[in-house]
Amino acid sequence: MDEGKERLQKVIAQAGLASRRGAEELITTGRVEVNQETVRTLGTKVGPHDHVSVDGVPIEGREKLVYYLLNKPRGVVTTNHDEKNRHTVVDLLSDVSQRVYPVGRLDYDTTGALLLTNDGTLANELMHPKKRVNKAYLAKVKGLASEEQIQPLRQGVVIDGRKTAPAKVAISRWDHTKNTSMITITIHEGRNHQVKEMLAKVGLPVIKLTRQRYAFLDLVGLQPGEYRPLKHDEIKRLKEGNYRNLRRK
Repeated sequence: MDEGKERLQKVIAQAGLASRRGAEELITTGRVEVNQETVRTLGTKVGPHDHVSVDGVPIEGREKLVYYLLNKPRGVVTTNHDEKNRHTVVDLLSDVSQRVYPVGRLDYDTTGALLLTNDGTLANELMHPKKRVNKAYLAKVKGLASEEQIQPLRQGVVIDGRKTAPAKVAISRWDHTKNTSMITITIHEGRNHQVKEMLAKVGLPVIKLTRQRYAFLDLVGLQPGEYRPLKHDEIKRLKEGNYRNLRRK
């Protein structure tokens, strides 16, 4: 009798509208209709010929929600359209038919991990300051950095009259010949040019900057300019607010 049918919350989740738990909430709060009738019962099963809508919009009428991780190269702007006709990050996703947007920004000359999606709800969640999503960077700076020099970054420094949140920071290595250092720094704020300004504040101007990780998403397997769709469990973790970085086995 139920052959070919699936639970309603699973169908909604697979459509990318919400996590399974979020889909259950959509149902119990009366926002879901099946064949033009409101359904509030969890466990309701629907088949291929049933018409499901959320907030009055048919699932089949919605653009499929997609999620991509891009290794942004230098010389590309983080926007959908550029008045100067420079290449944008969206231009790089040449085979993506959906209209995606970058989550947050990376400077023109900054490289690394950038999330793009057409899921506005998730994008707004990730960018909200209260979510405290960690962004980890590797910076090449001028000068031979010392522990004393970077210590203020761990307490926060004042930029444009506002103190930054404490950062995780460490010296990776020095190049005595070139008088440069490599610094790793992790922040959860999203002010413009923040990492560059923080390091400049302690006398370590940035030469090159790469975002190595966004939340738990890293650049493993991605060359500059390459991108990949997020895995189902990665999307699930982001929607559930599980931003912790997991060590690779």
